[in-house]
Amino acid sequence: VRYVRPGTTVWDLGCSLGAATRLIRRVAPLDCTIHAVDNSAAMIERLRSILAESVDAGCRVTLHETDLRDAEICNASFAVLNLTLQFLPPENRMEVINNICKGLIPGGALLLSEKICFDEPTQQQLMTELHHDFKKAHGYSDLEVAQKRTAIENRLIPESLETHINRLKHAGFHTVAPWFQCFNFVSILAVRSK
Repeated sequence: VRYVRPGTTVWDLGCSLGAATRLIRRVAPLDCTIHAVDNSAAMIERLRSILAESVDAGCRVTLHETDLRDAEICNASFAVLNLTLQFLPPENRMEVINNICKGLIPGGALLLSEKICFDEPTQQQLMTELHHDFKKAHGYSDLEVAQKRTAIENRLIPESLETHINRLKHAGFHTVAPWFQCFNFVSILAVRSK
């Protein structure tokens, strides 16, 4: 809520079922518009149903069934990329971050959450094993863990934390602060200069 400003837009890019959209909607000023973007028709329709069933009033939400690379971001005070960038080809990622930064108002912010990789093989192996142990402790079988890994292999291409930080700084974000990490997942708050 710190960055969401009255009369601005908020962008949930790769919104899926709109967890971020619904959370932000509860606290955003009523004259904001949240743009929830996803390229999956099924996700957009399910989110439309969820929003229609919601008893919580809030600011307006506009749904966009489109590729986030085609989003025309403007007058934005806040944007969310939650486990989304990692599914785009690496050669498209800088363009997406540039587009977001240019569409933010001065002082606007991006919350980026991604799976990351580590340069040191032993550290990468340890984080992968700990993440799999976490899944198993939460009821996933060895087969389910293996199936999930196979399903996203060659589709999810993680990058190092340093790569993400450098990309954000290169795009023009003056403050880039990793604020949360669990195993090989990290959240970064990036703020555009005022």
